[in-house]
Amino acid sequence: MQKTFIIFKPDCMEQRHVGNVLARFEQAGFTIVGCKMMRLSAEKLREHYAHVASKPFYPEIEQFMSSRPVIAMALQGENIVQKVRDLLGPTDSRKAARGTIRGDFGTEMMRNVVHASDSVENAKAELARFFKPEELFTV
Repeated sequence: MQKTFIIFKPDCMEQRHVGNVLARFEQAGFTIVGCKMMRLSAEKLREHYAHVASKPFYPEIEQFMSSRPVIAMALQGENIVQKVRDLLGPTDSRKAARGTIRGDFGTEMMRNVVHASDSVENAKAELARFFKPEELFTV
């Protein structure tokens, strides 16, 4: 059983799509094993986006991701990292097919509703970055 990390991004929160997106995760058979609302600090965002923090577009990411509280979530399921990525569609919402989360609710590359871990290794690192061990449950 794998776990993955999800952030309901500011556009998801602002447009009130959290319930719709969460329902899709639950309908896919995934189990919520951790959930909390938070405002992302500049330090946490620099750590999370370290792979692009030196890029000229990074300040826009930081401004967007800190613009309102987000929901961080841990999901569990068989082969969940890939299954969640498939359910979301491509990172650029404009290229995402209808029926995917980003195709139905996203509007662009950054405003793509949900961040999701892109590998099992990154899922482990991201879960550890955002959740204390006692905040994650097994079912």
